Amino acid sequence: MSQATLQQFYIPEEQSIYLLSQDDARKLKEWVALCQDQLEQLGYRRIELIGKGAYGFVFAGTTATGSRYVFKFTRVTLPQHLQDRLEEEAFMLEQVDHPRVPRLIAYQRVRHQPILVMERAPGLNLEEVSLARGRLSPRLVVRIAGQLADILRELRREDRPGRPGPGRPVVHGDIKPSNLVFDERDETVALIDWGSSVFAQLDARLQFVAANVMELMSDNLQQTNARLGDVYFIGEDQLNGALSSPRFDEQGVAGTLYALASAQSCRFGHRALPATSLGLPMEFARMLDGMLDPDPAVRLKAGDHFIREMPRLSRLVMVDLPMPREASQVPVWSRPASRDIDTVVYSSRKAFLREEGSKETLNDVNDVQLDRYYRNFMQGMGETEKAFLAAVSRLAKYPVVGGLAVRWEADGVYIDSSLNLHDPKLKPAFIAAVNNMVTLARAIHRQGIFKSCLFNARDTLHLEREGVDHPFVVDPRMRLAYEVNAMPELEDRSRLHSYFEDGPDPEEFLVLPEAIITSLEALNDIHHTGMIIFEALPSHLKIHHHYRLLDPSREEEFRERLEDILDAVGLIEGLGVSGFMKMPYKDTRVFTHVARQAERYYPRDPRAALARLERETAGLGATSGPG
Repeated sequence: MSQATLQQFYIPEEQSIYLLSQDDARKLKEWVALCQDQLEQLGYRRIELIGKGAYGFVFAGTTATGSRYVFKFTRVTLPQHLQDRLEEEAFMLEQVDHPRVPRLIAYQRVRHQPILVMERAPGLNLEEVSLARGRLSPRLVVRIAGQLADILRELRREDRPGRPGPGRPVVHGDIKPSNLVFDERDETVALIDWGSSVFAQLDARLQFVAANVMELMSDNLQQTNARLGDVYFIGEDQLNGALSSPRFDEQGVAGTLYALASAQSCRFGHRALPATSLGLPMEFARMLDGMLDPDPAVRLKAGDHFIREMPRLSRLVMVDLPMPREASQVPVWSRPASRDIDTVVYSSRKAFLREEGSKETLNDVNDVQLDRYYRNFMQGMGETEKAFLAAVSRLAKYPVVGGLAVRWEADGVYIDSSLNLHDPKLKPAFIAAVNNMVTLARAIHRQGIFKSCLFNARDTLHLEREGVDHPFVVDPRMRLAYEVNAMPELEDRSRLHSYFEDGPDPEEFLVLPEAIITSLEALNDIHHTGMIIFEALPSHLKIHHHYRLLDPSREEEFRERLEDILDAVGLIEGLGVSGFMKMPYKDTRVFTHVARQAERYYPRDPRAALARLERETAGLGATSGPG
């Protein structure tokens, strides 16, 4: 198993600092402190780290006069041509003059460190809003859509008076919820992060944009200048290297609006859970489905409708109708956390979700974001399979620990789960995410099993060694932590969900020593729930774990078995991953296959619908007496 594959073990966008080796974590903390120190020396105050990604870090700070700015730093370990992209981003941002786009303040270098300074938009990004609220109301989705259409109209203009650029349409290239800052006070959005922006090679009619005939004949218009953007939201044209055009941003907007309306973190679920099933106005929903359609001609027609008709659609009379509380389709347990939780998801047995004989069309694209977000997880899968994986990944954006086992058979979908949410305020939004995962699973028609563990990265144990030929060294003070919860003895022992009932995982390449397997087999006979994953790198071992003992009378034996596992860690050889998961008992939920959800639209007369709901609610209140 290659080192490159091992580095892409996690699905989330950015590894938790608690998963880094001690040396890497120290370097990261030192680098963040250095950036903050440099900003303070420049006179800024209240510096805070607000984001990080594959290419750099983003800080926020305040000037002496109270202006709020954002500062972007590139990672100094990047090649020079990638560091230079920050200057290109500053230039592209300078081309755009729109009230919904925070202005460029300056681009400067401090001790060879490039820094991009721009205005800070007030509010939270829409991914954070979506995670907290779940599905956004149809009224709010349409309001956001109207603002995005207005931004797109500005970007595709070729005549931008007073701008220093060559008068071409600008492609943002990475429109997604986390790049839209939402101000709740007046429900406005601001488009940020112009690191993927370029001048369009084609206009909105897909005709060449060029200043002269010599430019038209050059090689520059035979190869795309587009950058990748987030593959969870960009369209197929951009993903597959088409010439850049304003249509790219239509695709990003469509994926964003769909994700916000459906409480997902990607665009892929639209076949199983179409926009027409989300309670949106009929014309708007059909237009959104058209913009996500696999047929390019349908997409173009729907995109034209979006740009042309959103000013009218955004003036529709809409009110927020009361939404019935959603019941979870699989059990969700909720209790406040006694400490911070940094959730990470590990999923295995994914290979069967890939299409047989699918082309690996992107293997020649050298892009760190493609590796991180896509190539090692989703390439070769159908749209709904991608959406299912992204739905599981979204669960890890909540403070949750537990596991899932999803089994597809010819007669339906069988789901075992242990999901423990540690922030009750987030339960409605989390249930929406869980139900989306179930809905997408029901739309997948193949046979196989998928497993996923959700664990707290803060509990991960880290061990070091000098190299692959040396054993890992266990600190004598190190322990595998566990909780103890008394639970009634189960009469039907066959309902226990064994570590070993599905056999060895074909996608895990680390062969564990017999001593560890023996201890796991012994643990298997003790009533508990939890998981343990060993991730062996050349000089670093991570042991991710989460255990809850459900039979307090056997605590001494349980603790001894965990100690035996740690004692045998020095016997681990080779590289790779090996994981084991156990449910407390089987409460299997069975679902029939449903390829596509039924149509459901926003009412034509929302005020009448609201009045009817109020009358029905009042009637129920009048008829219900003391029970």
